[in-house]
Amino acid sequence: MSARTKARKRALDVLFQADLKSVPASGVFTAVEAQSDGPLNPYTKVLVDGVVEHQSRIDELIAAYAQDWTLERMPAVDRNLLRIGIWEILWSSDVPDAVAISEAVELAGSLSTDSSGSFVNGVLSTVQDVKEHLVLEDT
Repeated sequence: MSARTKARKRALDVLFQADLKSVPASGVFTAVEAQSDGPLNPYTKVLVDGVVEHQSRIDELIAAYAQDWTLERMPAVDRNLLRIGIWEILWSSDVPDAVAISEAVELAGSLSTDSSGSFVNGVLSTVQDVKEHLVLEDT
């Protein structure tokens, strides 16, 4: 497993915990970092901070493109993988879209339901297809 894949998994863990407990992700990140054997991959914090910074817009996009699913109804793992994937597609200039999608689909397949991989793929592929037409906040 590559360092970035591990960072994505760790960011997913942080965002998942924060989501389920309805607490700030920054506090969960600090607790996870304190319990870790060593320093966390810096990309973990980049992902968590990026998702937190843009979460309202990311959630709007998930709601718009997740056909027949509300944010509240979808599995928390899927919801947070979509948040990470959308952040990477729209706000990360150093990650190719195909890599962001592939990584999210792989994690969904191994950590969520049998249909999660195809669901995550569908939503992220749609966001990738329309990204040049999306209006994003300046940051």
